[in-house]
Amino acid sequence: MSRERPAEVPAEASIQASAEDGREPLLVALGTRVRGLRARRGITRKTLAQIADVSERHLANLEAGDGNPSVLILAQVAKALDCPIAELLGDETTDSPDWLLIRDLLHERTPAELALARVRLTELFGVDGAADQRSQRIALVGLRGAGKSTLGRMLAAERGIPFVELNREIERIAGCKPEQIHTLYGPAAYRRYERRALDEALKAHPAAVIATPGGIVSEAATFNVLLAHCYTVWLTAEPDEHMNRVVAQGDLRPMSGNREAMADLKLILNERAPFYAKADLRFDTSGKALERCHAELSGALAKLI
Repeated sequence: MSRERPAEVPAEASIQASAEDGREPLLVALGTRVRGLRARRGITRKTLAQIADVSERHLANLEAGDGNPSVLILAQVAKALDCPIAELLGDETTDSPDWLLIRDLLHERTPAELALARVRLTELFGVDGAADQRSQRIALVGLRGAGKSTLGRMLAAERGIPFVELNREIERIAGCKPEQIHTLYGPAAYRRYERRALDEALKAHPAAVIATPGGIVSEAATFNVLLAHCYTVWLTAEPDEHMNRVVAQGDLRPMSGNREAMADLKLILNERAPFYAKADLRFDTSGKALERCHAELSGALAKLI
């Protein structure tokens, strides 16, 4: 027999109760969201079960936090409730009416409209830096082997401003190399050090050229700060060139299982490219000598900032 909790029981109380009766809090939270969405839409459990093509008993167990539904069942329930499956699983965008209304406003907007909304929100909440200050810092983003460190030093020397390599700053703050941070403390700790290193660099240098770690785009909050306070340049190259440059620098790790390494590199580039593309300028270094890259990039920057 299913155990359905009254709809008026707050989600926090329901989840707390799960810890006392041995149920999995994640499943209880999932059931609470399904029940709440059903109530918000004024649908009975029997009706929802019919629309979703699942048994009413299965749905009752799901809502009570007793079920362990498959992804396909969740997809059917989400479709019946006319919501994204992510809303069933829950994140902060499902926590309040305002979040849901904001999300609806942004739904199906074009990339250009979303970019404009992001800029306006950073302005509204004071995240953006002053335009004149922002243009004094140049941040280079991109994969390893793109030329961030080499070109960054050349640009900094040419402009007479400091060069900051965030990986070195992370190492200084943590007292060990970035790869050791990952090994000893995990990626979450590394991202915290990365954010601290960026914050300190921005505070210490009103003007600088900053070479960033390739994965800085994977932490949205940190990347937002970078975009707001620096003129960002995405240095790109063909995957083969990325790999060859890294190996030429003496790092032979990518050669371990070369076919798999190249496939991983292409996958990483493909997933990060939409974030790198938020940079103010994209500059392709493929097939170009270092001196030519420097001259062309310097010329492009001189026209823009």
